[in-house]
Amino acid sequence: MDSALTTIGLPVALAIIMFGLGLDLTVGDFRRVGRQPKAVSIALGCQILLLPLICFGLVVAFDLPALLGIGMLLLAASPGGTTANLFSHLFRGDVALNITLTAINTVIAIVTLPLITGFAIAYYDRQDDVSMPLVEVVKVFALILLPVGLGMLVNARNHAFAERMDKPVRIGSAVILAIMVLGILLSERDNVVDYIGDVGAVTAIFCATSLVLGFFVPRALGVSGPQAIASSMEIGVHNGTLAIYVAIEVLDSVEISVPAAVYSIIMFIFAALWGSWVSRRVASDAPRVESALS
Repeated sequence: MDSALTTIGLPVALAIIMFGLGLDLTVGDFRRVGRQPKAVSIALGCQILLLPLICFGLVVAFDLPALLGIGMLLLAASPGGTTANLFSHLFRGDVALNITLTAINTVIAIVTLPLITGFAIAYYDRQDDVSMPLVEVVKVFALILLPVGLGMLVNARNHAFAERMDKPVRIGSAVILAIMVLGILLSERDNVVDYIGDVGAVTAIFCATSLVLGFFVPRALGVSGPQAIASSMEIGVHNGTLAIYVAIEVLDSVEISVPAAVYSIIMFIFAALWGSWVSRRVASDAPRVESALS
């Protein structure tokens, strides 16, 4: 991939996306954990514990090459983002819960992302040629947290401006991710067919499993329909730009970024189809619940 795109474009892209997340956030969103501990803890448990285990199982079952396997686990360790919030809004999920989950999981990922990715590197015994230096990890999360904090400050000082900027930043985030994915696929065009053959099925299964798991586990544990939709989108729609950035800028491997690029294409299609079905299911369940309570 072109060096200007990676050294300038990727950091700017990630900063814009995280600034957009901050525009949606308030301090109260973090306090919501105490008010809705059940929904938050179930969703975070699925995302932090179950998803990496499922992903690792798929990586082993499909016997992925080392760099693509590392890329899959890096993807699994990446938190949700503004796109998850957008899908939740479109399909009548609890967007406030999404915002809280994204905020909390982004902070938790400071620890979990290096741990899970480091495990993948060790599993494939690639420590000699793939490393995650602590200094680079600190830089990544500074690039995440500083724009989020700036966005929160703008929201607190000028909420009307933050609301006006919400839609343009969301659209810009989607466009930026599309450019990043296109850049990766073009840079790897000689191998892209082989890569898609290697990780296409794995990413599709992982995406579908994430969306389904994110809905039915909370529902089985008594979480409301809109909150379960929010959980599903948060768990199934990862921050692909972050995974791509870490792969290219920290791990210095375009190949490791390929699973996130392929996943980013698949997740838009799957999340739209799944959201359409699950929102109708929740809407049809609502009258039966009301009738049972009356």
